Amino acid sequence: MASDTATRLPSYASGTPVTAEEYERIALAEPGVKWELHRGRLREKPGMTWNHADVISLLSHLLQSQLSRTAFRVHTDIARLRRPSPTKNYYMPDLVVIPTEMGRDLRERQDRLEVYVDPLPLVVEAWSPSTGGDDMTSKLPEYQRRDDAEIWRLHPYDRSLIAWRRQPDGSYSETVFSGGSVQPVALPNVTIDLAALFDP
Repeated sequence: MASDTATRLPSYASGTPVTAEEYERIALAEPGVKWELHRGRLREKPGMTWNHADVISLLSHLLQSQLSRTAFRVHTDIARLRRPSPTKNYYMPDLVVIPTEMGRDLRERQDRLEVYVDPLPLVVEAWSPSTGGDDMTSKLPEYQRRDDAEIWRLHPYDRSLIAWRRQPDGSYSETVFSGGSVQPVALPNVTIDLAALFDP
């Protein structure tokens, strides 16, 4: 019992200022808490609704069924994204598509948090009552500063998808889809049928 007390981690609260190095150590040591870093302060990603979880789960299935595992992996609600500099923001998207090669250095490292600095082909957030506004005001601009190829915001209640796609000049186009099919620009041969994705 004494050894348990001796090795117990300190308690952290949302709003605590920490460095990037401290953040990665805390997030790795507390896997049961979905810690993000926002402007240099810890914040816990809130719980989600059933519809939110369901649409992300189904999208993950649809993507994985069309992607080669030798080329891409799909991770949900676990990967952290940050820019090379500054490193005051680490965000956890609801879903990311990762080139398999990017995970090579992380795969065998038990001491490394899953963090990506390089742009990804697809980053997805699903609207939720607890996070809907924040995703648009803080996360979306940060993903665009990272130069991610495509960013989606799914709305499981409106049954819509907004896609921001990076252009050759570094800007992003914005397209709203309320039906039909969507093909991610950086994922060849992948088509997502919105009717199937939002099937109640």
